[in-house]
Amino acid sequence: MKRDIELIVIGGSSGSLDVVIEMLKDLEKDFELPIILVLHRLKNTRAYLADLFNRYCVLEVKEIEEKEEIKKGTVYIVPANYHLLIESDHTFSLTVSEKVNFSRPSIDVTFESAAIIFQEKLAGVILTGANRDGAAGINAVKRMGGLCIVQDPKTATMKTMPESAIQILGTPDYVFSPSEMTIFFKTLKKSNYAKEI
Repeated sequence: MKRDIELIVIGGSSGSLDVVIEMLKDLEKDFELPIILVLHRLKNTRAYLADLFNRYCVLEVKEIEEKEEIKKGTVYIVPANYHLLIESDHTFSLTVSEKVNFSRPSIDVTFESAAIIFQEKLAGVILTGANRDGAAGINAVKRMGGLCIVQDPKTATMKTMPESAIQILGTPDYVFSPSEMTIFFKTLKKSNYAKEI
């Protein structure tokens, strides 16, 4: 199914680093859709994830900066100990408001914000994880007409997060292994919205 998608938002927790690496390493330089990674990690973790992912990904991978504008062909990581909101002008807003589902960044917070702005042009992806963060967020994506993708719990290190997403959605648009997700991303219509760097 072809979809006019403008943004992919991916949420994950325990076990998700390996999954993200597997997904990113097969993306090619002409992949235009921006990707936001909302990954649970310790609040004092230094910004090493971008360096790690850049070893495997030909696209630019970077930590989000306040008021930064979303650009094509870029993979963004939400900084540790911040929630991410997306503004109507397609810029980022970082906040240190209360934790949601014991998490900051919270997958729910970012997914719900992105769903309001991008609606049917958003693809939300839930990966492996040990809590229910992301379930309400992916349901918001569904309510706003976006595309809902969940990692197959049989391939997850921790099944709670994908199983919770499937439970609240009933039937996601797709349940994929990590390698199947990357193949599917390549079928999505290239973004006409994303601005040149």
